[in-house]
Amino acid sequence: MSGTRPGRTLLRQEVVEGIKRYILDERLRPGDPLPTEPALCEALGASRSSVREAVKILAALDIVEVRHGHGTYVGRLSLSALVESLTFRGLLSPDDDFQVMADLVDVRELFERGMADRIISSLSTEQLDGLERLVETMRATGAGEGDGFVAADRAFHALLVAPLGNDLIGQLSMAFWDVYTIVAPHLDGFTHADETATIAAHQNIVDAARAGDVTAFLKALDEHYAPVRRRIAEARSRVADPAGPA
Repeated sequence: MSGTRPGRTLLRQEVVEGIKRYILDERLRPGDPLPTEPALCEALGASRSSVREAVKILAALDIVEVRHGHGTYVGRLSLSALVESLTFRGLLSPDDDFQVMADLVDVRELFERGMADRIISSLSTEQLDGLERLVETMRATGAGEGDGFVAADRAFHALLVAPLGNDLIGQLSMAFWDVYTIVAPHLDGFTHADETATIAAHQNIVDAARAGDVTAFLKALDEHYAPVRRRIAEARSRVADPAGPA
């Protein structure tokens, strides 16, 4: 039995690659329909079981979407598989939690800093007003009042990069929050001073964007990420030395 598995796996992978090639060759876009299962079997020279297994693999990667009773379509091509991998990695070990979190902070800040000019020039008055309202929500709820504070913070950064029209940046930015929900219970020490500084930094981001002041915008980003970087460093230190100083 074990001797048949490598060949079966190879065939399944060939079918996976065949479906991906078909999508590319036909220049299909997200939401476009794929051929029926019998048509794929004939086109790829594969069995029905191999096609079904390949579709399952591609569906898990969000490359295709199976709509039961309707057929198979090109998927959203999102980073959902990457997000799942990152969040699962975070579940395996607290130390991995903090490393993933630190890496994502770096990536998210890199996007926001590197595209500061474009973000500022692209934000509409309506979007700036929306950012302002989210800051008010953070101010009204406070970090100790359930999930409202974090939800407003998440929505703030989603809206901040939305004018770029870059799905990749948007999804990676939001991956931070999916990992954050796992890591947050291990990050102690978010003080009232941190809360005040975080709210002020968000307000400064909005004010700088309204004024078209890139220098002030970058300074506000530095202020925003300082508390979370400190908390990650302290949490990693506790994991490395649970006993603490003698």
